[in-house]
Amino acid sequence: MEKREQIYEEKAKKVYATEDPALVIVSYKDDATALDGLKKGTISGKGAINNRMSNFLMGLLEKEGVPTHFVKELSDRETVVKRVSIVPLEVIIRNISAGSFAKRYGVEEGIVFDSPTIEFSYKNDDLHDPLINSYHAVALKLATEEEIARIKEMAFQVNKVLKAYFAGLGVTLVDFKLEFGRLPDGTVVLADEISPDTCRFWDSKTGEKLDKDRFRRDMGGVEDAYEEMKRRVLGG
Repeated sequence: MEKREQIYEEKAKKVYATEDPALVIVSYKDDATALDGLKKGTISGKGAINNRMSNFLMGLLEKEGVPTHFVKELSDRETVVKRVSIVPLEVIIRNISAGSFAKRYGVEEGIVFDSPTIEFSYKNDDLHDPLINSYHAVALKLATEEEIARIKEMAFQVNKVLKAYFAGLGVTLVDFKLEFGRLPDGTVVLADEISPDTCRFWDSKTGEKLDKDRFRRDMGGVEDAYEEMKRRVLGG
């Protein structure tokens, strides 16, 4: 697979064209941002950990009937994925109160919900990714009603699979963000990544945070937390 010109650069990844117009190469960076881009830094080794962990989890989800953009891991930091048109929605599933949910609604962190919640943000940096509902998404032509129904179905399936998987590793899946994309034929697939950047992971026994919150909140031990998640998921 030949890496050609850079198509665009995101906060944590670069995307390159290939000789196949249906495929692109994603290269993961160690750059880290938080607080709507106000906080910036570097988490050493993060790119390689996120790439390999995300690929492993995408493969796990594929086996459970969730279609993804994943094609092939090229190296520690680079992966071939299907070229998609991203649906401009951030889809957040929450199993436990934490982060912006706790702050927004004035509740403490750690409340276990009777059933998972779902929320959508309009993926737009200029507007700071505002919360929207499915009616807004349809009105803004971000997605059709059918696509939103499919996205919800897939998101809850992802949660079911990953929650059980991480529980087996002694990790509580608190919440996570997903993104979806359209293939040329209109099929909606899971895209972006699944990693400590996009998920909240708590140690099931100690409650220790094993994710990007350690960077957001200046808790220290950021690299150690990412390495610990790598060890549990990938073994070493």
